[in-house]
Amino acid sequence: MDHISVQAMGSGDPVILIPGLSSPRGVWDGVAPHLASGHRVYLVQVNGFAGDDPRGNLQPGILDGIVADLDRYIADKKIEHAAIVGHSMGGLVTLMLAKAHPGDAGRVMIVDALPFVGPIIMPGATVETLKPMAAQMRDQMKVQTADAASAKQVAATMAVTPQAQAKVAGWMAASDQRVSAQAMYEDVTTDLRPDMAKVTTPITLVYPTSDRMPAERADPFYRAQYADAPHVTYVPVADSGHFIMLDRPQAFAKALDAFLAE
Repeated sequence: MDHISVQAMGSGDPVILIPGLSSPRGVWDGVAPHLASGHRVYLVQVNGFAGDDPRGNLQPGILDGIVADLDRYIADKKIEHAAIVGHSMGGLVTLMLAKAHPGDAGRVMIVDALPFVGPIIMPGATVETLKPMAAQMRDQMKVQTADAASAKQVAATMAVTPQAQAKVAGWMAASDQRVSAQAMYEDVTTDLRPDMAKVTTPITLVYPTSDRMPAERADPFYRAQYADAPHVTYVPVADSGHFIMLDRPQAFAKALDAFLAE
């Protein structure tokens, strides 16, 4: 496909796992083998991330392209009532899919993603106020060479354990910067908040709390971002960064099992 590739394993009820920005399907290595013992697991990877050929992702429209490829793949494989799990940018894509093609997903788990990332960047932000900054970041990323030092620096803000930080840094350094830059821009300038009331697919939101973002701040913040969605279950995971599945694999696996058992 132009925008994604998919690997499948196991048999049973379908589960689709979508990684985030610059992340490979390997981000799910801690849960995929277990899931495959009772589910048909579809592991998505975005073309251009973590060393893959960019294919169609060297043009704008990456996120819409991912949604279109996913919808086509689900139809071609005759996948029904899938449970879809998306992390970060993959979580935004999951919400976009639920909005555009509500029949594709029986339920979704969103792992530390928001309908609009703006409130994290700037209070009161809108797409229009963020576009100049996002465009500047995109243009800088496109011409920069991915290096281990800068990837390590960014990864330290994304995960709390050294092992998780090392994995994230390696994936970032291996990704095509042109793809990551454009995908980042599209993520920052996508605002699904006006559509959340129409997303009837049940949502489980898994989010981290830590010294950086204590529960007394995280809980009301995440609930406010999803306040308009009609069916949301909130699952905080303590002592974690953005990559919850890497920082707290046991807690994440427990939350995923509970989600799939619903």
